[in-house]
Amino acid sequence: MHLPSINELIDTILEKDPAARSRLEVVLCYPGFQAFVIHQIANQLWRNQLFTLGRFVSHIGRVLTGIEIHPGATVGRRVFIDHGMGVVIGETAIIGDDCVIYQGVTLGAGAAARMGALSRGKKRHPTLGQGVIVGSNAEVQGDIELGDNTRIASGSILLKSVPANSVVVGVPGRVIYQDGLRVGEDVTADIEAEAIKSLKQSIEILEDQFDQLQQQIKDPEKFQFKEQSSLSSSPDAQPSTQRTRVNTDPVDVFLNGAGI
Repeated sequence: MHLPSINELIDTILEKDPAARSRLEVVLCYPGFQAFVIHQIANQLWRNQLFTLGRFVSHIGRVLTGIEIHPGATVGRRVFIDHGMGVVIGETAIIGDDCVIYQGVTLGAGAAARMGALSRGKKRHPTLGQGVIVGSNAEVQGDIELGDNTRIASGSILLKSVPANSVVVGVPGRVIYQDGLRVGEDVTADIEAEAIKSLKQSIEILEDQFDQLQQQIKDPEKFQFKEQSSLSSSPDAQPSTQRTRVNTDPVDVFLNGAGI
């Protein structure tokens, strides 16, 4: 356990949190500080091959603070976990110095988690550069890198690496500012809205087909005559009431937009 790092963290919390009024208050009442101290103990055990004991110590920290930091995770200096309830930091996550992480944040394994034991020993969690801020309830998944001074908006889901000095918002997370400049034009695209739109088009096609079936049942000769008439004029012609067929699966629209 490195006392200089602990003193630095206390100073950082006093500097960044206006609610902190004394060093004793930070030590006794800040779960982010307590989780950091417990992680340092668990991490030392982990590095000395005492894996089960390290996991047990980290589990105690989780019970006491509501913050789950795997003992194998690498946490830099002056990392402030504010409030912290529900924060989960995975085994191969790397957090640079001077980062700020708010409650409910997950630094998870993403798709690699579904591989189970096959991904053991591989890098599968995010790497955060220096000065990164991750807003409450944000999800940062997979072996991706967040450049220095990046900011992730609350509730965002980030699945791809982003360069330094970026501002990321949305589901999936998109870079909307980089180096203080606006990035791209379509920064407000909503993949859920696109998926719903695709689903609506599919429903309209089914409604058209249902209407045609009803017409065929009521008056088969008349329906057949219209069909023959349209076919004779052009092999590719469609009834004027039939909408253009959409081959896009709404689920694919959502997953592709999310980068999955």
